Amino acid sequence: MAELEFSAGGIVIRPGGQGPEVLFIKDSYGRWTWPKGKLEKGETPEQAAIREIGEETGLKNIDLIDKLEDVKYFYIRDKNLIAKTVYFYLFSHSGAESLKVLYEEIQDAAWFTNAEALAKLEYKGAKALLKKAVKMFLDTTQRP
Repeated sequence: MAELEFSAGGIVIRPGGQGPEVLFIKDSYGRWTWPKGKLEKGETPEQAAIREIGEETGLKNIDLIDKLEDVKYFYIRDKNLIAKTVYFYLFSHSGAESLKVLYEEIQDAAWFTNAEALAKLEYKGAKALLKKAVKMFLDTTQRP
């Protein structure tokens, strides 16, 4: 039987000069991805996503657009099978705040254009999730 693990994360997008810009962190494996982390006791997935974004990147001025999707996968930790669920949310950012990277947890954080972001993603299914997030961001922010 697999051990269950729950995390939450956020895809943060802001308007940029060349279209939407996406916030990435460079994780402990040296891969660019989104801020995320384990849920703490009594915390909702949405609260955990907001907390993790704030802890890892210093951003506090983010607005929830909507829930994106739940990503489920398995991995091995200390010879134990872990069934992980990550709840992803879409946030917008005004761009008025600078990043404050928590180097104890992550290697870096930066904003990328959509094309740059797509080129940097390595995790399975991440490109499809980014495309969904950018479309949702544009649909929400470009309403008349």
